[in-house]
Amino acid sequence: MTTETPRWIKSSYSDNGGNCVEVAANLAAPHGVVPVRDSKNPAGPVLALPAASFASFVVGVKAGAFGTA
Repeated sequence: MTTETPRWIKSSYSDNGGNCVEVAANLAAPHGVVPVRDSKNPAGPVLALPAASFASFVVGVKAGAFGTA
């Protein structure tokens, strides 16, 4: 079994003083998960979200389903 290292990325909109999350979308296809972590604490906990759930979340964000606050 081959393990892949997460390639952490932040949104290009993340220029707000460090209040960001990072995702490792490179693991979605091979493992079916999208890890998410706090960019201020890269050694801290990681949420492993099911790829389909993360995709639905992104669709909702793009549609404005969660407001702007």
